[in-house]
Amino acid sequence: MRALSGPGSCPESHTTPVADATPRGGLRSLCSASTLAGGLTELAWVGAHVLMYPFGTRTETLRPDPRTRPGEQPPAARALFAADPLAARTPVLLVHGLVDNRSVFSVMHRSLRRRGFSHVCTWNYSPLLTDVARGAGDLGAHIERICEQTGHDRVHVVGHSLGGLIARYHVQRQGGDRRVESLVTLGTPHQGSVWAHVVPTPLIRQLRPGSPVLQELAEPARGCRTRMTAVYSDLDQMVVPTTSGRCEHPDLEARNVLFRGVGHMSLPRHRGVVDEVAATLAGLRHRAAVAAA
Repeated sequence: MRALSGPGSCPESHTTPVADATPRGGLRSLCSASTLAGGLTELAWVGAHVLMYPFGTRTETLRPDPRTRPGEQPPAARALFAADPLAARTPVLLVHGLVDNRSVFSVMHRSLRRRGFSHVCTWNYSPLLTDVARGAGDLGAHIERICEQTGHDRVHVVGHSLGGLIARYHVQRQGGDRRVESLVTLGTPHQGSVWAHVVPTPLIRQLRPGSPVLQELAEPARGCRTRMTAVYSDLDQMVVPTTSGRCEHPDLEARNVLFRGVGHMSLPRHRGVVDEVAATLAGLRHRAAVAAA
């Protein structure tokens, strides 16, 4: 399968709070070409994901890409890492969302490898997880294993939905910034979601706006060494309101990137999102921000 993109889905990047990113034009925009295309694409990916889900239940074995020398990489990969060739070797860990598995990253996993990242792996946590902090601790143990296997001191993490919140908790509350170089979240309810009031399970209660877990994440995080990027969408059906997809913690200085017309399950598969993730992990966005400062 190939990463897809649609009209009107160009990203809008910002580091400061902005007005609520509802679809432009109110109700009229719900019938716009980009919104309709995004909705149809989301339905298609949900259907495809149901079919792929069984193939993602098995835990993946880390397999480094042997093409680690610049001369052995395709031209596009060499261009991506021209300023920092070593960035291609930093391990990338993909963490799925609630009641999901690594199959949601089928497109992104392959795309990142094609772009030159030599260590790309996924992690399946238990679908019976009941606590964000416990999941974050398990994530930390898995990151330690990756560092031991690859010989690297730090990794990149990309988290979809709940996976992004678990990774953020590990970075902020468990000292995970020692290992995590950068964290990119996709459709993560950083400020909770009103849908969490519908299902009263222990884990989903932690996703309610103002929950104790989210209050913990709102506490000071001075000196956090992890660069954070939050990718969110105005067509995300699971993160409501849209503003909850932004990470606005003052100590994290997160970069928030808005994609319009991209559904929740489409985010890890959208071509523009994959491009944004690759550029962020390669350090291009950080260097551009430093140069502009």
